Amino acid sequence: MQRPTFVASDAPLRYELTSANGRFDIVSVPLPEIPLASDQVEVRIIAVSLNYRDLLVVDGVYPGVSEGLSPLSDAAGIVTAVGDGVTRWKIGDRVSPTFMPAWSEGPFARHHRASALGGESDGVLSQRLVIGEHALVAIPDSLEFAEAAALPCAGVTAWHALVERGGFGKGKTLLVQGTGGVALFGLQIAKALGGRVILTSSSDAKIERARALGADETINYRTHPEWHEQALELTNGDGVDHILELGGPDTFASSIACLAPGGVISQIGVLTGFGSQPLLGPVQGLNAEIHGVTVGSRQHYEALAAFIDLHQIRPVIDARFPVSQISGAFDLMRGGGHFGKIIVEL
Repeated sequence: MQRPTFVASDAPLRYELTSANGRFDIVSVPLPEIPLASDQVEVRIIAVSLNYRDLLVVDGVYPGVSEGLSPLSDAAGIVTAVGDGVTRWKIGDRVSPTFMPAWSEGPFARHHRASALGGESDGVLSQRLVIGEHALVAIPDSLEFAEAAALPCAGVTAWHALVERGGFGKGKTLLVQGTGGVALFGLQIAKALGGRVILTSSSDAKIERARALGADETINYRTHPEWHEQALELTNGDGVDHILELGGPDTFASSIACLAPGGVISQIGVLTGFGSQPLLGPVQGLNAEIHGVTVGSRQHYEALAAFIDLHQIRPVIDARFPVSQISGAFDLMRGGGHFGKIIVEL
């Protein structure tokens, strides 16, 4: 990704994809005044965060993305205008959009996915965002904008997997893979719920930081490539109650190998590629479950926000970049050296 090409303008700017040798660069264009429908809200975006999905988008890997899309799904900002029928928000409220604006509550439906920001539809990389009032969540009072911008995808995914679907609680053991956003939110949520956390990483430096954040046990999977054996040993052979499966094809078999009877694998990540092949025989033999998890609803986000305020959880931010240096933010994510979330400030 080359240095972004941004225009000078007195109007608010929108940042969008432009084709560049099979990948995408990001350029800025003046954002015309957008009239609000009666149920819409205008938000001044202050901070956004990157997810691995966003890297797939700019690298031309994510399916269905075309030139002109405004990328990114996670943001936080201030309400600057409301439609005449809006009842949930007022000017000055601190808010964050949901990942899938069409999914407010209840079970997931196929049509919700088409509304996903920054991939299936325009995203949040814009100084002004116009969005339906029901697609916004109040930012936790305890968080600044940059911290709140870390929540919509990574935070909600971990919450959905552990609490809404997984029934995680006191006395249970969680295994998380790596030290990205979902992994560290999973660690923080599990500890607040009274659980025990095993974390895997290839970096001893990251392992030390994870321990400081509350990880009870850690495994360097580069030193111990058969890391499931260490996980079994750390659980006295019983196995792990819940696994946030973030790796994909290269880690799935090991996750099953260290899963406890009746345990849960939350299939989330594709860091080693797509196409995980679940070994259904061992899962059946363990009376275990595999949950496919893709972010969550507005209701899930609201529950997470309340939990974060209650337990005073602070999202882990690795680095902050001005939007003029967004290519550096993507380079950091591409290199895999980050610990927690990468923030871009508008």
